[in-house]
Amino acid sequence: MQRTLVIAAATLSVLGACKGRSDRTADGGASVSSPVAPAMDSTGAVSIYGNPRDTLTAAQLKQGRFDPNWRKYVQMDSVPTVVGRDTETVEGISPRRVNAGPVYLPIRGDVAGPSVMRVQVLLDRAVISPGVIDGMWGDNAEEAVYWFQEKEGLPATGVVDTTTYRRLVQAAGSPGQVVVAHRLTADDVSGPFVQIPDDVYEQAKLDCMCYESLSEKLAERFHTTPEVLQRLNPGVDLDGAAAGQTIQVPNVRDPDAGSGAKIAELVVSGEGHYVNALDASGRLLFHFPSTLGASYSPSPSGKFQVTSVTPDPKWYYQPALLTGVPDWKEPAMVPAGPNNPVGVVWMALSAPHYGIHGTSAPETIGYATSHGCIRLTNWDAEFLSKRIADGTPVHFRDIVGAEGEGTNG
Repeated sequence: MQRTLVIAAATLSVLGACKGRSDRTADGGASVSSPVAPAMDSTGAVSIYGNPRDTLTAAQLKQGRFDPNWRKYVQMDSVPTVVGRDTETVEGISPRRVNAGPVYLPIRGDVAGPSVMRVQVLLDRAVISPGVIDGMWGDNAEEAVYWFQEKEGLPATGVVDTTTYRRLVQAAGSPGQVVVAHRLTADDVSGPFVQIPDDVYEQAKLDCMCYESLSEKLAERFHTTPEVLQRLNPGVDLDGAAAGQTIQVPNVRDPDAGSGAKIAELVVSGEGHYVNALDASGRLLFHFPSTLGASYSPSPSGKFQVTSVTPDPKWYYQPALLTGVPDWKEPAMVPAGPNNPVGVVWMALSAPHYGIHGTSAPETIGYATSHGCIRLTNWDAEFLSKRIADGTPVHFRDIVGAEGEGTNG
């Protein structure tokens, strides 16, 4: 018997050393490596090792999307039995279906479509970030729901039931629409757009690690993917869009959301794959999915502080620090930009060579591992950077060390 509930719709720079990344898969395997390493130095750039173009295959993304390991590091309540659910797909995503179609509840497991996208937008607006809004359920969304339920005093199951959905609508500001018409401005469509080569030395010749296309820029502006943006705008040439043109976009959080909240501490969970911002009473303010260090190159454990915030960091490539790269190769300075390996902002920590930063690959956040540093999507990193100050405490916990032993710091 199928049980489905249907709800009607309503240029400073820093030098550093993070040590790198590898892709996290459900079996703990590592398939691609791209080391990253940042420290302060007179060159004034973030020093990162390896290929800056982080990528995961579709199979690796799906494997990481449903890795249940994070649940070991939270106090999850008993999850109700879910029997069946009406089938939706990402192909069914459209402005009409997301805004006015039925919302199929409960939401959990390997599901996708308009109902999932609606919940992702609501979570984003409540600044309990699901990461990329792609219309597909997974660990990032489930964990965001868990922390939203914890914040609201609801049974913390990670499952979107009726009560959770209704409370989420309220927390998101009860938007009339979750997909809205947006009239493009001159700033929205401005370039330059560049083709970024794989070779580091060719990258160093660029003026910026800019967006490669307008559709990439617009997708990041609205916290989604070019593919979803195209589904919302069938027949529209997004790469050729002009100022004054109207397109349909996710109704994401206002830049001033949570502006009155005062962050007293950041809690960074290695195995939980999150960064939580707390107020002075310990209450959750904001939640962000994150990518942290692998067991062979872990993030630090313990308590540290934010020491500085630097927008638009450059990237200093140092072959002499790399294993397997000839020392005689020349270093290279790669310019700033959203496709820089540390993204649009670098938040340095008092732990030497560690920081919180953005990424050139938002789709990998929560589903991959780094070599120590804390990666967020560019939009979450930028949001957080504007709400913290030098001296903000940062508590690392749930860090698995080189011998595979966990610690709560």
